[in-house]
Amino acid sequence: MGKLLRQLKFQLFLLPILLIYTLFSIYPLLKSVLLSFTNFDGYVKSYDFVGFSNYAKIFMDEALISGISFTLLFAFASTLLITVLAIPLAIILDQNFWSKNVHRAIFFFPSIPSGLLLAYIWGFILAPISSGVLNGILEKLFGMGPQPWLSDPMLAKASTVVISAWAAAGWHAVLYLAFLQSISKDYYEAAAIDGATRLQQIRHITLPLLAPAMTISMMLLLTGGLKVFEIPFALTRGGPGFETHTITQVIVLRGISETQYGLASAMSVVFFLIVLAIAIFQVKLMQKREEKIQ
Repeated sequence: MGKLLRQLKFQLFLLPILLIYTLFSIYPLLKSVLLSFTNFDGYVKSYDFVGFSNYAKIFMDEALISGISFTLLFAFASTLLITVLAIPLAIILDQNFWSKNVHRAIFFFPSIPSGLLLAYIWGFILAPISSGVLNGILEKLFGMGPQPWLSDPMLAKASTVVISAWAAAGWHAVLYLAFLQSISKDYYEAAAIDGATRLQQIRHITLPLLAPAMTISMMLLLTGGLKVFEIPFALTRGGPGFETHTITQVIVLRGISETQYGLASAMSVVFFLIVLAIAIFQVKLMQKREEKIQ
């Protein structure tokens, strides 16, 4: 009986958190599912049940189809690029040199300002005219004419992914650095005695022991990439055309700008299911990888 009372006390401490989570997460989700079957416009309180017509409209929406395509491309490409940059950067920053703390702060800094602010700054740097900073440098050094960094479909997509990777690589490098510092030096000393080179140590000791960090990092990157809004919107406004539209941007446009809350809710439900499916698949895949390593 005493044990049961103690457990009940612990549960009571969790009750306020559960109520807050239900109020701000579960209820809005359920409300969105309900509205997705209606013609609610966000203003009139009375609305009609329209069945699955909103879901049928989704697959005829050119902007959303393009948004899904670019969002998936952005999420996977940025995750891969950031991971490829962050792990070597963390290994370098883990070395013992006199300015290591300064360098860690420098690489971590881009993750502090708002993504919207960073995108506006990069929009000035990549301005597709001769007054753009990057075009000005290329013209002076190589005599190149203005490049359409944000108006050419392929360059706009590549620029968005690269800028996002530049902004997030330092943060994830610090995450990997924390795991690196928990790896015992004894492994490296034993490997060095056996004649292993530095690259062999990284391949057979560092990377396998970083598997849990990779699971966390890639989970955050992939889910964050699927929800991206600020950087593509501030850089290109979704252009040229619908080339860099994201799912979140289309949902906001349909729901707020065009007052089609029912349709936007249906898009949100589909988006939620896509993110959920990808997240579950990724977690299962990474867990199997960790089990093989162990």
